[in-house]
Amino acid sequence: MNIVIAIAEELKLKPTSVNAAIKLLDEGDTVPFIARYRKEATGGLTDADLRLLEERLKYLRNLQERMDACLSSIEGQGKLTDDLRLSIENAKTLAEVEDLYRPYKQKRKTRAVLAKERGLEPLAEYIKKGRRGNGFEALLSSIIDQGKGVKTKEDALQGASDIIAEEIADNATYRAYIKALIHDDGYIVSREIKKDERDTYRLYADFRNRVSSIPSYRVLALNRGEKDGYLKVTLDYSLPAISKRIAYDYTYHNDFKELLDECIEDACKRLILPSVENEIRNSLTEKAEDESIEVFKKNLKSLLLYPPLKGKTVLGFDPGFRTGCKYALLTPNGIPTKVGIVNITAASKAEVERARGELLNLLSRNKVDYIALGNGTASRESEAELSKLIKDYNIPTKIFIVSESGASVYSASKLAEEEFPDLTVEKRSAISLARRLQDPLNELVKIEPKAMGVGQYQHDMNQTKLNDSLRTVVEDCVNAVGINLNNASASVLQYVSGINKTVASNIYNYLKDNGPFAKRSDLKKVPKLGPKAYEQAAGFLRIYGGEEPLDATSIHPESYKEAKAILKKTGIDILKDSLQEKEKKLSSFDKDAFIVSSGIGKETLNDILEEIKRPGRDIREEAKVVTLNNEVKDIKDLKEGMILNGTVRNIMDFGMFVDINVHQDGLVHISEVSKKYCRDISSLYSIGDVVKVKVISVDVERKRIGLSIKQVA
Repeated sequence: MNIVIAIAEELKLKPTSVNAAIKLLDEGDTVPFIARYRKEATGGLTDADLRLLEERLKYLRNLQERMDACLSSIEGQGKLTDDLRLSIENAKTLAEVEDLYRPYKQKRKTRAVLAKERGLEPLAEYIKKGRRGNGFEALLSSIIDQGKGVKTKEDALQGASDIIAEEIADNATYRAYIKALIHDDGYIVSREIKKDERDTYRLYADFRNRVSSIPSYRVLALNRGEKDGYLKVTLDYSLPAISKRIAYDYTYHNDFKELLDECIEDACKRLILPSVENEIRNSLTEKAEDESIEVFKKNLKSLLLYPPLKGKTVLGFDPGFRTGCKYALLTPNGIPTKVGIVNITAASKAEVERARGELLNLLSRNKVDYIALGNGTASRESEAELSKLIKDYNIPTKIFIVSESGASVYSASKLAEEEFPDLTVEKRSAISLARRLQDPLNELVKIEPKAMGVGQYQHDMNQTKLNDSLRTVVEDCVNAVGINLNNASASVLQYVSGINKTVASNIYNYLKDNGPFAKRSDLKKVPKLGPKAYEQAAGFLRIYGGEEPLDATSIHPESYKEAKAILKKTGIDILKDSLQEKEKKLSSFDKDAFIVSSGIGKETLNDILEEIKRPGRDIREEAKVVTLNNEVKDIKDLKEGMILNGTVRNIMDFGMFVDINVHQDGLVHISEVSKKYCRDISSLYSIGDVVKVKVISVDVERKRIGLSIKQVA
């Protein structure tokens, strides 16, 4: 197998680009590094291209390794033909290879193996040839052997039947036909065998869907219902069609037709169909997981790259009833200066007034730009009181609703305890909410991705695959944005290209022990951060106000010579000159001549010039503020026809969940997203988008809210 050509054809990439990328990956370069700093080598492959390439490379190398092992095993048995070798070498999947290898695989003591040991293979061959004649009885009598356990003619026929049945079951052509038939014409069926209190699986109580077209979320829902013991899930297909296909090869003009029909039925029911059904169910699950993970990845990327509120003072506000509302006032640099609890949602008017007084004092004495209000319990009531306070006293503070998903996970973590050892879990949560608004990426990397509430059925998936996939998203986001080295936690540093947990911890400890880094090259002093790690990480770590102005940019140290030559030639002051001044000075810069004289690549030069124009530019945009409907406080307040503003909290392949701040997110089904046909919601909306929705259904008892975007006038 030519892996380079296979990947190039599959992903529609140039073979030269694929070959270069594989070489770089094998040398230990990371995807973010290759995508950003090796564009000339790969022909400008993006991080998305490289992630797919890396995934396919791993699969195809495993496939090649398995092919080689199977070919070696069959050759060792003296049974490898040219046709078989070609079939295995042309296989596209591991499943195809395993089907072809099945007849030659070392088996446990199956019924067929035992029959062969008893000398019944000649009888099986005779039956397959299909001529009863006088020789049959003679052969049958000669095979009777008490010592081998073949006591009667019936024993002999049963053993021969077992051999034929296993031969049929091991036939790769039949297995391929059966898989295709079930996939193309079969149905996946479920029936309810037990109800749960919430009637969760009502839609699947009597369910039937073609295998070929079942949506991924339905596959995962069926799997969960089956696992929890509420559903019985089966596959429905034409067994006669399968039997007829196999019989065509075995019973045509055969005197043992009746016996062979029994062999075919036994092969199908006992040997083929149970394993094929498992394969198909597993294949459906794997496909559903892959699609679901892709949705999760898109959501996570939107969440992590949500615009920060730079240079803003924020009051984190974690609402609650019984334990009060926790707050934390943070400086623009994310440092908490005051933390406390107020009972603004208390039943007692006196307590509410005391809370209003404390908050008024806090907001009046400090220029608070935003209140980061958690969207959990008592959020609606807190928002109403805070809005009234702001309006009554004309306070220039805006309220921003922040998702609390995963906040409790962080607050109770060892990391949070190390950051704020003197604070309770609840107060740490208020700090986290404020920081999520100030810089979502830096704060959210502290939380396990699957705890962020932006996936579907994430707890039912292959956890290793899910975690690996989500980690790549976090890595790509962290490296795309870049990290302020002197203000970075170990949590975010571990996602920087070339840096692992140990090195991240060492960088963080070095920073604590020695103070701020003065220049990027000082990273080489960090224990266990070798030359390769430095090469991979340096361009993604920024130092602001250090000894080297270029350290504040994404220009890699390996290109400093060329960057400084450009600055000298154009007379640009990279930090002081305005964008307009830089563009004017660059207008006479001859790029082609510089490429020739310096030997630098065109893509790298363009990146350097863009960074010179906008050093340290953040790829994220400005945040949006959600204006809420203060009349709606609870699901019981909702009425069909209401038009509300909300925030997209989660996108799935069947719809998206929108927070309208009534404790339960409402569902905008995919059919209600747009007046035009919508196949992929994420192509229209992202996590954090503000949308106007119409309430189209309310089920208070089941706590379900139906929303529509397309019906909003």
